[in-house]
Amino acid sequence: MSTQDATVRWQLWIVAFGFFMQTLDTTIVNTALPAMASDLGVSPLHMHSVIVSYLLTVTVTLPLSGWLADRFGVRNIFFSAIVLFSIGSLLCGLSTTLNQLVMSRVVQGIGGAMMVPVGRLTVMKIVPREQYMAAMTFVTLPGQIGPLLGPALGGVLVEYASWHWIFLINIPVGIVGAIATMMLMPNYRMQTRRFDFVGFLLLAAGMATLTLAMDGSPAGGSALLPGAMILIGVLSLLFYLMHARSNDNALFSLKLFDNHTYTIGLLGSLTGRIGSGMLPFMTPVFLQLGMGFSPFHAGLMMIPMVLGNMGMKRLVVRIVNLFGYRHVLVGSTVALAVVVLLFPLVALLGWNWLLPLVLFLLGMVNAIRFSSMNTLTLKELPNELASSGNSLLSMIMQLSMSIGVTVAGLLLGAFGHNELADSEAVQLTFIYTWLCIAVIIILPALIFWRVPQEMSQNQNLSPGRKT
Repeated sequence: MSTQDATVRWQLWIVAFGFFMQTLDTTIVNTALPAMASDLGVSPLHMHSVIVSYLLTVTVTLPLSGWLADRFGVRNIFFSAIVLFSIGSLLCGLSTTLNQLVMSRVVQGIGGAMMVPVGRLTVMKIVPREQYMAAMTFVTLPGQIGPLLGPALGGVLVEYASWHWIFLINIPVGIVGAIATMMLMPNYRMQTRRFDFVGFLLLAAGMATLTLAMDGSPAGGSALLPGAMILIGVLSLLFYLMHARSNDNALFSLKLFDNHTYTIGLLGSLTGRIGSGMLPFMTPVFLQLGMGFSPFHAGLMMIPMVLGNMGMKRLVVRIVNLFGYRHVLVGSTVALAVVVLLFPLVALLGWNWLLPLVLFLLGMVNAIRFSSMNTLTLKELPNELASSGNSLLSMIMQLSMSIGVTVAGLLLGAFGHNELADSEAVQLTFIYTWLCIAVIIILPALIFWRVPQEMSQNQNLSPGRKT
C-alpha cells in the first residue's frame, strides 16, 4: 500500500508541475514585452499579440482536451501536452521576428490548453473520490505560486540575461516532466461519445475571427480584412446556434441559457473579465515605458497584486453571505474602476511608496469580483448541466482575457501613434488608456445589477446544487 501511495504522490507531483509550467508562462511574459519589442524591432505598444496568440489558442483548444484524454488516455495526452508546450517554448526562444514569436506561442498554447484540464482529469482518475478535494488542493498550489513568481522571475531574466530565457527555462522542466509522465502515469481511458467536431469548428472560428478582427488590418493591409473576419465570426456563431438548437450531442447545450442566473453570470464574466484581463498586460508595460522602472522592479511590483488576490479568496464566501451577490458584484466592479484610476495617479505623482499598497488593493478587489462571478454563474445549474456549464465558463474566461489584452493594445496604439521618444507623450498615452480601461471595467455593473436581490446566501459553493 505504501508503494502504491508513493506512486500516486509522484503522479500528483507530475500534474502539479504541469500546472506550474502553465500558470508561470501566463505571467512571466508580461514583464518581458518591452525588451522583446526592442530586440525584435517593433513598437512595444503592439506587443499584445504575443499574449493574445497564446490566450486565444488556449480558448479554442480547451473543449477538445477532455475528449482527447478520454479517447487516447490521460498519460498519452498529458505527455503530448508537455512535449508541445516545450517545443513551443524552444521555438519562442529561437524566434527572431514578431510573426515567428506569435506562431510559436500558438504551438505553446495548444500544449497549455491540454495540460490543465487533462491534469484535473488525471487527478480524478488516480485518487479515490473522497480524496479528490485534498489532491486538487495539492496540485493547484504550485499553480498559485506561478503568478507570484512569474513577473519577478521574468524581470530578473530580462535584466540579467535576455528575454529568450523566459521560454528556454521551460525546456529542462518539460523534458523531466515528459519522462516522468511516461514512466509513472497510468494511461486511463474512458468510453467516449462522438465529439461534436462541427460545433467545435464553428465556435473556434467564431471566437478566433472576432477577436483577431479587433486588431484591425495590418499596416499596408486591406481595410476589408477586419470586416470579412467579423462577418465570418458572426456567421460561425449563428450557424453554431442553429446546429446546437436540437442537437443533444452539441458541444455546449443551449439549455444552459434557460437558467437565468447562469446567463447573467456568463455575460457578466465575459464583459467583466475583459477589463480585468487588461491589467496583467498593462501594469508592467506602464511601469517600464511610462514610469521608467527596470524589468526587475516592474516584476516585483506585480507581487502585491498577486498576494492581494490570494489573500482574499478565503473571505469571499463570508462577504457574499453578508452583502449578497448583487451588492458584492456591483460594489467590487465600481471599486475596481476606482482603484484602476488611483494606480496611475499615484505613480505619476511620484508616490512610489504607495504603489505596492494600491496594487495589493487591486488584487483584493479583483479576487472578490472573480470568485463571486464564478460561484454565481454555476450556483443554480442542475447536475446534468454542471460539467458543460463549467467548461463553457472556462472557455469564456480565457476568451474575455484575450479580448481584454487585444483592446488594451488597440488603445495604446490609438493614443500612442507609435511614438515613444517623448516621455510626456508616452505618459499622456497611458493616462488616456487607463481612463478608457476604467470605463470598460465599470460597465458590467449594469449587468450585475440584474442579479436577483434575494440571491444573497452562498452556503454551498458546489456547482449544480441549489442553496
